[in-house]
Amino acid sequence: MFKMSVDKRVILIGNPNVGKSSIFNKITGENQHTGNWTGKTVDSVESTLANDRSVTVVDLPGIYTLAAASAEEVYSKNYLTAHKDSFVIVVVDANCICKSLTLIEETKNLANNIIICVNQYKSATKSGIKINLKKMKEILGVPVITAEATDKNGCEEIKSAIDFNINNEIICPSITHKPIDRALFNCQVVSECDNTMQKRLDKIFTSKITGIPIMILLLAVVLYITIIGANYPSELLSGMFSKVGIWLCDMLNALGCPNIITSFICDGVYRTVTWVVSVMLPPMAIFFPIFALLENFGYLPRVAFNLDNVFRKANCSGKQALTMCMGFGCNACGVTECRIIPNKQQRLNAVVTNNFIPCNGRFPTLIAVITIFMASSFSSYTRSVISALILTGFIILSILISMGISLLLSKTILKNDDKELVMEMPRFKKPKILRTIYDSIKNRAVFVLLRALVVALPAGAIIWICANATINNESILSYIVSIFQPVGEIFGLDGEIIIGLLLGFPANEIVIPIVLMAYSGSSTLVDYNSINELGALLISNGWTTKTAICMIIIVLMHFPCSTTCLTIYKETKSIKWTLISIALPTVTGLLLCLLVNLIL
Repeated sequence: MFKMSVDKRVILIGNPNVGKSSIFNKITGENQHTGNWTGKTVDSVESTLANDRSVTVVDLPGIYTLAAASAEEVYSKNYLTAHKDSFVIVVVDANCICKSLTLIEETKNLANNIIICVNQYKSATKSGIKINLKKMKEILGVPVITAEATDKNGCEEIKSAIDFNINNEIICPSITHKPIDRALFNCQVVSECDNTMQKRLDKIFTSKITGIPIMILLLAVVLYITIIGANYPSELLSGMFSKVGIWLCDMLNALGCPNIITSFICDGVYRTVTWVVSVMLPPMAIFFPIFALLENFGYLPRVAFNLDNVFRKANCSGKQALTMCMGFGCNACGVTECRIIPNKQQRLNAVVTNNFIPCNGRFPTLIAVITIFMASSFSSYTRSVISALILTGFIILSILISMGISLLLSKTILKNDDKELVMEMPRFKKPKILRTIYDSIKNRAVFVLLRALVVALPAGAIIWICANATINNESILSYIVSIFQPVGEIFGLDGEIIIGLLLGFPANEIVIPIVLMAYSGSSTLVDYNSINELGALLISNGWTTKTAICMIIIVLMHFPCSTTCLTIYKETKSIKWTLISIALPTVTGLLLCLLVNLIL
């Protein structure tokens, strides 16, 4: 026996998708993103206890073994070896404890101070799984506690165990632990009833016949709900910001502020920022919660499973489907999620091609153009349905093109060994609806919006300067438009659209307002009161169905926004791959526009 020195460090380790990150959030007060699929944490995350900032809490990546076969396993083994005296909590999922036995045994032989935390214990019990905790402790030879990380007070036992460990000198045996008798463990610890509902759901969602059609249908439904649901709150926010803008302008005038400064603040910075908020926030507040509900339900890993054979034909991992799904909300988030792909070449391939997937910021432009030029002949009720179906078709096209580019990259500069997808299918879980909605809006929608506003502020200033500063009695904006007009005509577009895309680099939401500003010669972003008014304005400036198709293509496929570009650089640590990520979708989009312009 020996007396262990107190190391104020708590290490969470466990298999993928056992709830480590949720427990980490509960005991630290952090908002690390969690999800119901494997590989959500691919690097260690550190913070401090919520009630004791002197204690460091470390969330190691999800692994199945410490055999050091992957980068995550090497990192975890080295970390545990370097911190043998830390308090180690091995988190296991009550729904599948046996899968964690190997990791438990290996961790026992490395760490001096260890307990087992059976997460989702109550949920597993309700689903028919019986766990003999007393026998489990006896066989494993270490303390066993339970937790329910998704409940408000579901981590009290963990907090108590940490508090006791940190404030007491723990006596540990200096002997090697005996191997776990798996047969004895299975016989005496866990008994499970046959859950036919899980099997039935898997047969439906992963069937070769129904799997992909259901996936496409769900995508169309999500887009339809987003389109319909975002209209009214967008109008409400726009009206509210308009009234505040008038009040702000009046206040600045009353304070004797020069007209040019008032215009710069109100017509430039304020108008751009509020436009981004009113157009971007409502669809995000709808899309992200729906996406999170599907994620927590356990559906997204089934998407990866269904598409794995398709992606393997492009030498890609089925997990790239998950990064694409995240890209629908925000391409920067999609790029970050590419960390879940273990193969370096496949991961880089997914990063480079993620921007082919239209993010939330591009939806308003796509929806408006599709509604005006492709669905205007339908009744107001069916128009949204038709718009959603057409948009789904264009999205499928962008996915196919993305896979084609991925195949090209995998055969040239990103050659890789085509490996089968190895991914654990998590159990279907009933998501906590209100909590999921709240967390997704708070941790995703608001986070992305704040990040967009950081670049929208200087963008508003630049746009105002371009519209108000003159060269030879002509605004800089008009001057640049005239330069790009011949270029735009080659690709079925015009100079106003080209400058709208370029000045929309900080945020895709402001592309259409910039185009309208250029058409009208206005000194500020131009709003429209209805979709019919927008359609009339575009048609009066020479837009045809061919222009609309080219516009849809270039919006689907052009350079990433500034936030995504910065994220790509952070993930790849390479200017070269960041530039390639900018060039590939832009060149592809322009070539397709050229083809459409030549054919139609």
